[in-house]
Amino acid sequence: MNRAYIEPILEAIPAARQEDARHYGVHPYFTRRPANVVKKYIEQYSQEGDTVLDPFGGTGVTAIEAFLIGRTAIQNDLNPFANFIARNIADTTLDSTTPLRQAFERVEQACKDLLEEIEKDEAEAQRWLKKLPLPENIRLPRNSDAEFFYDMFTPRQLAGLGLIKQAIEREEGVIRDFLLLAWSASVAKLNKTFLSAKGRAESRGGSSIFSIYRYKLASKSVELPIWGTFHGRFLNVLAAKEEVLQLRAYRQRPAGGALKLDSKKNFRALSHDAATLDKIIKPGSVDYIFTDPPYGAFISYLDLSILWNHWLGFPITDKTREQETIVGGEQKHTEEHYKKSLARSIETCFRLLKPDRWISIVFQHWDTSYFSTILETAGECGGELRAAITQTGDVIWSMHKKKNSASVLAGEMILTFYKPAKVRKPLKTPESATSADPAKILSEVFDTCLDNGTTSFTSELLFNRLIIELWHRHALNCLNLNQAEFVRQLEQRGWSYNTRNHTWSKAGYPKRAFAEMMLFDHEED
Repeated sequence: MNRAYIEPILEAIPAARQEDARHYGVHPYFTRRPANVVKKYIEQYSQEGDTVLDPFGGTGVTAIEAFLIGRTAIQNDLNPFANFIARNIADTTLDSTTPLRQAFERVEQACKDLLEEIEKDEAEAQRWLKKLPLPENIRLPRNSDAEFFYDMFTPRQLAGLGLIKQAIEREEGVIRDFLLLAWSASVAKLNKTFLSAKGRAESRGGSSIFSIYRYKLASKSVELPIWGTFHGRFLNVLAAKEEVLQLRAYRQRPAGGALKLDSKKNFRALSHDAATLDKIIKPGSVDYIFTDPPYGAFISYLDLSILWNHWLGFPITDKTREQETIVGGEQKHTEEHYKKSLARSIETCFRLLKPDRWISIVFQHWDTSYFSTILETAGECGGELRAAITQTGDVIWSMHKKKNSASVLAGEMILTFYKPAKVRKPLKTPESATSADPAKILSEVFDTCLDNGTTSFTSELLFNRLIIELWHRHALNCLNLNQAEFVRQLEQRGWSYNTRNHTWSKAGYPKRAFAEMMLFDHEED
């Protein structure tokens, strides 16, 4: 089958974040794409038995969903903590969850009563701290509120977590790893960065590490019940594991002839620099890539994962830190480093991708040069841009919008490219594009993008439309469109921002939910 004729996805897919136990509630992480959206892309652009890769895999939404619908999945992330989560969620080696329940009961017998004593008496906690096998008290990143590792916990939290982990380490194999996954999720609640949600139960909240992206200590520490917290996290892991095993059982039924789910054979987790994956994955062997690379300086993943990598025993070398595709962090990575690393990673993706296949890249940032890096690199590798879809409206998007307004880009754009069997030479940038007045180009592009009968739209939708229009005009590298200029261009044209539904509208038009604005309407040359 010639896959050039696959119909690209040209509309946003409503996000359903809380439907799947395997992703929702198991373990917090910095970013996580809605599984139903990712699954739809995998189904559209690949077939059962294909190999699907995510080179910036995070906690494995792409690889897990690909694996569960009969693809061979390759999960890659520099962060071993992320791979730990992904690998354990996808694992199908247990026949049932009975051994896991039995192991939990053994841990409970070993710990529960002792934990109650620790919580009643801090002196008891201090006594346990002297004899528990705790990790080294290392120094934390410079922008942390706490200077050292132990400063992130109260004595009771540190002793309680150490006691549970000691009991878990007596178990073996995947049972131990599943229990450690529940323990690891408990660490996110049992430390001084935990912030309770106002107006809700004290336990409802999360760590500032995953929301503010910094080791910010709460002004008032919240000490949740240690065993109760671990028990709750275990129930979430148990639900996820039961869900995955049910999907495995369904696919093993004789009717339909579907491929059996075997994580040992068809799920591979790597911790490698995305830019050099072609050293361990055969070039031209991948059928589809869906990936969500880091967005510049938004999140320093390795720095912010120290609590987990250090205590779980996953070493992070200086070489690994140097390879991270971010701006800033403890390594003080420059924008030049970020763009070079991003470009090299995209080049590698196209080398790994078979001809006549597809790749989708999720991205968002105010810096147009980042988009230029993605679009130009893909074009130079022979990629043909077939779709550019704005994904907004999910839970995280709404949360960020409440924090601010018109100048916040909280959604993403999904750029989907086709790699033809015969690669065409990229067109050279016309001299007129580099010599034209940037202010004039920007004004013309705004007029073009707004002159289509649209009466209401989100900032994300228009911004992404502008990016594609500028790219087609070969002007993406010539401009620096920041938040203030974006707002000014709209306001001087008579558009106003509605803070209630987070859309722009013009006087005389109803301020309702945005009408769909065509984002990608250029035919390929």
